[in-house]
Amino acid sequence: MNKKTLNIVVRIAAMLLVVGITVLIVVNRDRVAEFEELGYPGIFLVALMGSATVVFPVPHLAFTFAMGSVFSPWLVGLTAGTGDVLGELTGYMAGFALEDVAGKMKLYHRFEKWMKNHGDLTLFILALIPNPLFDMASIAGGLSGFPVWRFMLATWAGKVLKATAFAWAGFYGIQWILQVTG
Repeated sequence: MNKKTLNIVVRIAAMLLVVGITVLIVVNRDRVAEFEELGYPGIFLVALMGSATVVFPVPHLAFTFAMGSVFSPWLVGLTAGTGDVLGELTGYMAGFALEDVAGKMKLYHRFEKWMKNHGDLTLFILALIPNPLFDMASIAGGLSGFPVWRFMLATWAGKVLKATAFAWAGFYGIQWILQVTG
């Protein structure tokens, strides 16, 4: 098998993996509440699944918020943020797999420029703020050849800070609601 054919096979396999993960998670999203019983491993799995879907959002930050009232908000944030960054690798792989398609999208070119000039900062800020644009940045990262270790590090820093903030909000928010409602 020549190098070009191997490259095509790897890209198709990566895309099939991304599509398969997304379909599996979307089909089973109603079972997310069952993971609460698993404690921190459950928090990790919900965050991983929530971030592994490309384009189809799974509201895992609401779960992180709720778990912050049950478990240590620091550990919930660390656990959810770590699961979140591993799930985001599907977007990175989609960028790698969809080189020809993504390169034709206008919005992609803006993200590609940001990734080439300020990739770490772009990933950190977009990971820190709840928004649907992170998938575009992760696709741009995979497509532009942004180093995966830098992708994971910048994304991890933003995701852990965001998850920790949501966990602490859950810790104080739910406790306050329980006090007020008696």
